[in-house]
Amino acid sequence: MAIAIPDGVADLLRTRRQALREAGLGELPPVQEAELAALLAASDYAFERLRRQPACWASLRSPPSRLELAPEDESAWPARLRQFRHAHSLALIAADVLDGASLEATLAASSWLAEHCIEQALVAIEGSLAARHGRPCDRHGQPQRLVVLALGKLGGAELNFSSDVDLVFAYAESGHSDGERPLDNESWFQRAGQRLIQLLDDVTADGFGFRVDMRLRPFGKAGRLAMSFGAMEQYFQRDGRDWERYAWIKARPIAGDRAAGARLLDTLRPFVYRRYLDYTAFEGLREMKGLIEAEVQRRDLAEHLKLGPGGIREIEFIVQLLQLIRAGREPELRQSSLLPTLARLVGHGHLTAAQASRLEPAYRFLRRLENRLQMLRDEQVHCLPEDPLVRQRIAFGLGFADWDALAAELDRHRAIVQREFADVFEARRRAPHGDAVAFSEYWRRIDAGADAAELEAAGIADAAGMHARLLDLVRSPGVQALTERARARLDRVLPALLAGAARSHEPVVTLERLLRLLHAILRRASYLALLDEQPDALKRLVDVMGRSALLAERLAAHPLLLDDLLDPRAAPELPDRAQIAGEIAQALAAAPDDDIEARLLALVETRQSIAFRIAQAALFRRQPAADSARQLAELADEVLRALLPLALLELERQHGRLPGAGPLAGLAIVGYGSLGGLELGFTSDLDLVFLFDDAVDGDSDGPRPIDATRYRLRAVQKLLALLSTLTPAGRLYDVDLRLRPDGAKGLLLTGLHSFADYQRSRAWTWEHQALVRARLVTGDPAVSAGFDAVRDEVLGQPRDPEQVRRDVAGMRQRMRGELDRSGGDRFDLKQGPGGLVDLEFLLQAEVLSQAAQHPELLRLTRTPDVLERLAAGGAISTAQCAALLDAHAELLGRALDCSLDGRPRLVTDAPAIGAAQTAIADAWQRAGLGRAQHSDGTGDAPQAAG
Repeated sequence: MAIAIPDGVADLLRTRRQALREAGLGELPPVQEAELAALLAASDYAFERLRRQPACWASLRSPPSRLELAPEDESAWPARLRQFRHAHSLALIAADVLDGASLEATLAASSWLAEHCIEQALVAIEGSLAARHGRPCDRHGQPQRLVVLALGKLGGAELNFSSDVDLVFAYAESGHSDGERPLDNESWFQRAGQRLIQLLDDVTADGFGFRVDMRLRPFGKAGRLAMSFGAMEQYFQRDGRDWERYAWIKARPIAGDRAAGARLLDTLRPFVYRRYLDYTAFEGLREMKGLIEAEVQRRDLAEHLKLGPGGIREIEFIVQLLQLIRAGREPELRQSSLLPTLARLVGHGHLTAAQASRLEPAYRFLRRLENRLQMLRDEQVHCLPEDPLVRQRIAFGLGFADWDALAAELDRHRAIVQREFADVFEARRRAPHGDAVAFSEYWRRIDAGADAAELEAAGIADAAGMHARLLDLVRSPGVQALTERARARLDRVLPALLAGAARSHEPVVTLERLLRLLHAILRRASYLALLDEQPDALKRLVDVMGRSALLAERLAAHPLLLDDLLDPRAAPELPDRAQIAGEIAQALAAAPDDDIEARLLALVETRQSIAFRIAQAALFRRQPAADSARQLAELADEVLRALLPLALLELERQHGRLPGAGPLAGLAIVGYGSLGGLELGFTSDLDLVFLFDDAVDGDSDGPRPIDATRYRLRAVQKLLALLSTLTPAGRLYDVDLRLRPDGAKGLLLTGLHSFADYQRSRAWTWEHQALVRARLVTGDPAVSAGFDAVRDEVLGQPRDPEQVRRDVAGMRQRMRGELDRSGGDRFDLKQGPGGLVDLEFLLQAEVLSQAAQHPELLRLTRTPDVLERLAAGGAISTAQCAALLDAHAELLGRALDCSLDGRPRLVTDAPAIGAAQTAIADAWQRAGLGRAQHSDGTGDAPQAAG
């Protein structure tokens, strides 16, 4: 239903329409008259432009597409720029008021207008300066341009209708201009910047172009107008402040050498975005919010759309806080525009869709109202008008019956924003309660009279020892060096950790692990901040530290893993193989192509992160043990797939490539054992065999050619070195090469034909058993296909089942005698009778005996898959298959538990273990392998462990 024009607005329109007739804008068709009325009701600025230049009405929706600043007529530049801006500003108002343009379209058009004018003005000024002083050049004599960076709303491509533009000027490096009257680069760019500001900002008879704000540059008003890249990088490393991180989220090159500007932002990115979850951003933005609130109260700005309660700035703070915390690890969040960032935060699980569905309409409403206020008189205003007629006009223009209706909608949106802001920003630190109160008082007095009795009273065993450890902590150089803010965080966090440890299953062990971690992270203020801000994260940390020695050890050694532990989004779903490959590729892409150390570090960090997440899922039983083991093997696969090209990269630089050998030099990597069987543990090494295409020979084609054998050998040696290199994030994997042909005496690298010959004529039965669990991990397609063919041929040959059983049972007995650690009431999950290796040997015997008749078995290496295929073919019963699957799951799960807790894989009394042993021992005997014997040679079938 159309809204009636309020009386006051109607009177204003009549007066203004008459003034436009007198200025020369005659009668218009009815539709255009209605549009003109809407325009005049919304904007005094539009009225004044039409009164001065009635012809503007005809071109209202078709302003000139390009600003032309003729080099020979500098005196005309200010007028041309301002007239261009006025023409487009009128078009912006028309698009918003008359055509219902979306908020995104309005903000994008405002941003384009400023960006285009700045670029064209800079081009003109550069040409003028070059005519006098030549072009500024770098040390190699190559010309340079000024880099104009936009921050604030323009940087985010979401500029208000009449906002100022926040600019920063920079240039690549020092040098001199190449003219007859040369200037050093700093002076040249300083002059260019000054003239640009003057051309944009000065008020002339045609008004102003754009208000320019340079206060966000390094050192603010006291800083140089234009700084070299090196000086800017040094500033942010030494003097950058928290609020500047927030401001530079929106930085974007908009004029001059944009490619150089993008490179500069790449170098500054570590200042803005930390490589870890950075919860120190909470404190910095809280302080900024406090200063804003003080200013709002001092200047009575409660109705300020931007700074007031529930205003635009609170929405920006919510979004930019999450960017500061997370975008260091999630590059997709490095967006400068708010609405796209909001959508990505939802997509990444940092905000819920419900939160976004409340914040997005509020942001759109506030920004549209803000733009209408600025369109009224082309003024940078954010406060609601007090004049009743202006209120009527604003409400009418936005489709509300009156101001009260608009104000009610505004209040509704602001209340929503206030609630969402409070939910994100309100201090999540709560006063100590319950058992934390006593620890808080104890910690407050630890260096001034507190004693071990207080710990004992609170439930900590070995109170004297723990009190001594805590005294060591508080007197340590790390604590003594903490800033006042960081010490306050520690004073809030440590009592909560003490309380959590006291509630754990093993308080002393848990607390010892927590203290080791604290010593490791004292210099990482962000982790203390996270624990301070996120009580749930703190509880999760205590839980993990109490339950897993392995994870506690890794956390203390590599605190970066805390990001994976403390991420509140920690979810049941873990990355599949494609996602693992994607994470690895993304990490490698972020490292310089020519820096192998940086790329290796990125790979190690990613491997550690994914393995840690898998370990958490296993620890908290979020998935079956077999899934965790498979994911660990897939992770190792993808690491090797990424590492082989990395190992070849350095060789290619020095020696070129091997002609005809393909990009992987005719190499392939075969995984044996638990890697081949997709059943890797948390501390497993990798059983690897390296093959090469021995049909491809010759020398490499680089500046220092070497023969194919040496080339491939060096590639494998380099890969092994990369696997074992110790980086700040640890190392990748230990490797076991003993399963290669001829074992420890054999060559590191085997030709495919030699491998085939060995397997056909010289390999023992146990080596064919090992081949059952072998699979191609990565490598040259021809070698990969060749390996699969050899494996199928060797494993698929007809065999005497009785001989297979004798060989397998004999080898198993010898292994158990050497490796079984069972004894007394302890059972070796892997090597004990009825353990995991017995199950492996059982399946290997079945595959070797039946593969000739059932070749489908050859494609399987994973224990559950082989069991199900044997059951499908009738080799074992459905019931036996189910019992063995249960046994496998139980033993594997217990083995992973032992690894997570840093214990040997030895367990005691447990009915489920006994049932698993019995199921495997019964299957072993039914398969004709005899009884699974103890390592002492007795033939008793295994009973429940212990």
